Amino acid sequence: MHPVPLVDIGINLTHDSFDRDRAEVLVRAAAAGVTTLIVTGADLPGSRAAAGLATDGPVLCRATAGIHPHHALSCDAAALADLESLARDPAVVAVGECGLDYYRMLAPRSAQLDAFRAQVELAIRVGKPLFLHCRDAHADFIEVLAGYGAARPPAVVHCFTGSLAEVEACLALGLHVGLTGWICDERRGRHLNEVARAIPAGRLLIETDGPYLLPRDLPERPRDRRNEPVFLPHILRAVAAARGEPADELAATTTAAARRLFGLPEPTPAGHSI
Repeated sequence: MHPVPLVDIGINLTHDSFDRDRAEVLVRAAAAGVTTLIVTGADLPGSRAAAGLATDGPVLCRATAGIHPHHALSCDAAALADLESLARDPAVVAVGECGLDYYRMLAPRSAQLDAFRAQVELAIRVGKPLFLHCRDAHADFIEVLAGYGAARPPAVVHCFTGSLAEVEACLALGLHVGLTGWICDERRGRHLNEVARAIPAGRLLIETDGPYLLPRDLPERPRDRRNEPVFLPHILRAVAAARGEPADELAATTTAAARRLFGLPEPTPAGHSI
C-alpha cells in the first residue's frame, strides 16, 4: 500500500526558533511524508506572517488567521476589520487560533469571551472553519459554540488535552479534534489514550503544535527540544496504537478529514513509509 501523505494541522512555523532553518524544516517534513502544513496565526502580525509562508511547493503550506485568547484585549473593531480582510485571503484556510484560556488568564474573561464570539461570527461571514483553543475553560467554550446552533462553522479543537467527558461534549457539537504529542507524555497524557479511542474516524486530526510539545518518548530528542513536523509520523503511530488501528489507516482518515475541513487540494504522494 502506498503511504498516505500527512497533514500537520497546527505548526507555529513563524516562531523565531525556526528563523535559522525554516527551509530545512520543510525539507525534513517532506522527507518524512508530511506534505501539508497549516501554519498557526495567533495575532494579527503572526497571522500575516503565517499567510506569507503559504506555498504550493513540495510541502503545501496554508495559514490560519486569528487572535488567541491571550491577546484578546487587542481584538478591537480595527483589529477585527484587518482580520476579516486577512481571513478572506485564499492562503488562509481557517479563522483562529481563537477561543478561551482560563489557565494563564493573560486577558480578562470578559475580553476573551467577546473576542471569541467576534471570531466565530467572522468565520460565519467569510465561510471558513474555526481553529479553536480551549484550556481550563470548557463550560464557557461549549456554551459559546452551542449558542450559534446551526450557524456554527465547521471547527477543530486544536491541541486537545481534556477529559473523555469534554471530548464527548465537543463531538456532540460536531467539532473535529486535534491530538498532539501530548499523548506521548506518560506523566500528563495517559488519559488521551481513552480520548483517542472515543473520536470517530473522520473527526480526528493530528498535529505537532511545534515548536512546542516535543514528544517525550522520541528515541532521539533534539538538544534544543524543538518540535517540528518531521516528528508527526511518531505522533501518528502513538495515536494509532492508542486506537488499536494500523498507522496507515489512521494516516488515510486524518489526511482526508483535514483536506475536507480546510478545503485543501489532493496531496501529492511523498513516497515515505510511516
